[in-house]
Amino acid sequence: MDILSLAGMLMALFALIGGSILKGAGAAALWNGAAFVIVIIGTIAAILLQTPMPTFKRALAIAIWVIKPPPSEGAALIERIVGWSGVSRKQGLLGLEPEVARQTDPFVRKGLQMLVDGVEPEAIRSMLEIDLDSERHSDTAAAKVFEGMGIYAPTLGIIGAVLGLMAVMKNLSDPSKLGPGIAAAFTATVYGIGAANLLLLPMANKLKDVLARRTRERELVIEGLIAIAQGENPRNIEARLAGFLH
Repeated sequence: MDILSLAGMLMALFALIGGSILKGAGAAALWNGAAFVIVIIGTIAAILLQTPMPTFKRALAIAIWVIKPPPSEGAALIERIVGWSGVSRKQGLLGLEPEVARQTDPFVRKGLQMLVDGVEPEAIRSMLEIDLDSERHSDTAAAKVFEGMGIYAPTLGIIGAVLGLMAVMKNLSDPSKLGPGIAAAFTATVYGIGAANLLLLPMANKLKDVLARRTRERELVIEGLIAIAQGENPRNIEARLAGFLH
């Protein structure tokens, strides 16, 4: 559980509701059905128009990483790779075959299988880097879904405010409707700017940070497997891979 993300979301909610109450508008002023439809539904509509279905599905799948990111496995990966190196020096690369079935990560399992099969080090690197680049491209595009929503939301908030003011202009003959009408119009702006800056853009940046860490761990695996294939000393492998943790 990412405590900072959870705390940030709760504080953002408190900032909006608490600020509205302290300013005298009250919490109820933050709810407006028309503003919700224009800004929230409109933002979703815009991002659906922009995004391919596989990318949108991936975005929904990784959204949970904002609160519950995948555990950092850097240190554990180094320990496992050093252990595999020791086994390979004693039993040869075929001695690692039982380890292949124990791997839950498809990326690690594929790399280890190629190592056991005696694939040349540069071929292992090339194939794993292709997989890494494909995975990184897919996940980065998914993270940019939330970035895109953060860009569209404020603009739709302005559209909502303009539409609200247009409705107010039709009731200039009735002064009692002007105040509530203007307040409702600007609620759309709050929705747009608030959603973008307190939720969507921070979510996108947090996901990019998680993806960068996962990429470094993938690179660690590649370097470790190549070092084993080249028969390097386990202590040298451990020292080299330790640099990925900084």
